[in-house]
Amino acid sequence: MIRYIQASTIDHLEQILLLQQQNLPKSLTDKEKELEGFLTVEHSLEILKEMNDECGHVIALNNEKVIGYALCMHPRFAESIEVLKPMFHEIYKVVKGKSNYMVMGQICVAKSHRGQGVFRRLYETMKENLPAGFDTIITEVDAKNQRSICAHKAVGFRKLKRYSSDGKDWILVVL
Repeated sequence: MIRYIQASTIDHLEQILLLQQQNLPKSLTDKEKELEGFLTVEHSLEILKEMNDECGHVIALNNEKVIGYALCMHPRFAESIEVLKPMFHEIYKVVKGKSNYMVMGQICVAKSHRGQGVFRRLYETMKENLPAGFDTIITEVDAKNQRSICAHKAVGFRKLKRYSSDGKDWILVVL
């Protein structure tokens, strides 16, 4: 049985990083990226822990093994990860001073558990566990990642805007 909780141990964070490594473009074939999707950001344990201390990442556990995660990224981390700085700059343009949102920094489900509702439950659990005063989740998706675009749309995200940064097209979405 799969349980959904917020990460609370270093072991949880290390398992997130292991699953992340398996789904970065450097670990996937072009066909896998096209069919299964891919991740963009490679986190360090240090930044993952700092983010988790602010708002616990949501994980899906099967027999105590992390088989999925959704990273919570408080807006105070806007300048912490170089590749995500443009996303935050675009978010600021759209939200115009509002601060009731949490950024979902990355979501991933193990290949063995895809198509079983884990993605949806990760987002539901994230929304249920937002800090007091937060009622919105914002994230971005690489415009080439059709699997992720469709999955986000299926759980209720809507497009805020499309923009380009560092030669890539991104779609900013909100739930």
